[in-house]
Amino acid sequence: MTSTEASTGISTETVEGYRPPQPDRAGLLARLSDVWTDFEARLADVPILRALDAGDVTVADYQRLLHNLRQQVVDGSLWIARAASNFDMDHFDLRSAAISHALEEHRDHLLLERDYVAVGGSLEALRAGRKNVGSQALSGYMFHEASRPNPVGCLGAMFIIEGLGAQKAGVWARRFQEVLGLADNQVHFMAYHQDADAEHTGTLDAILTSDRIDDDAADAIVTCARVVARLYVMQLTELDEI
Repeated sequence: MTSTEASTGISTETVEGYRPPQPDRAGLLARLSDVWTDFEARLADVPILRALDAGDVTVADYQRLLHNLRQQVVDGSLWIARAASNFDMDHFDLRSAAISHALEEHRDHLLLERDYVAVGGSLEALRAGRKNVGSQALSGYMFHEASRPNPVGCLGAMFIIEGLGAQKAGVWARRFQEVLGLADNQVHFMAYHQDADAEHTGTLDAILTSDRIDDDAADAIVTCARVVARLYVMQLTELDEI
């Protein structure tokens, strides 16, 4: 028995095949969980989501939501690609992950556009739309963060946005269908993200629990997640406010 074991009465031997949890990593996931809980509470107060939950929405409301989301969705793959370009060779794995993710995301706006047209919206009006004040703040913040050297904090944004797709988008799609009688081809954008983003969050979790994330990176990730959560709620609240 070592002197440490003798003084504490606790064995420090490691069981073969067992790796004790790393406090800093467990701490990161716990902190992100707290951010997510706060995000969900704020989403519950968003007027259009409250109306959706109550079954008090119209097709015009659905069109309005898609119209406002589209302007920010277009920017998603762009800031991810910028983040990829700012990872150096010591962060090659994060660069590769960001490049792959940008490739998967860069056609998302086309799914949304098809849904918008399928519920009677004008494609020309949609494409001519402008970001609302929340979308402007969100995109501006993300391009700023993505322009930093080795912008690992952007993982926090992905945690919020991909989590939203995986946990909320499918629920919203089904609810719009229930209330408005919409067909599958009218809610494809949201329904698609339930499965696609669930896969992305699995990949993200693997990165967040890897040796790549030190204390400074964890702090940057949590900060970015917290800011993005607030700005995303602002985007959904300030519909059409430009």
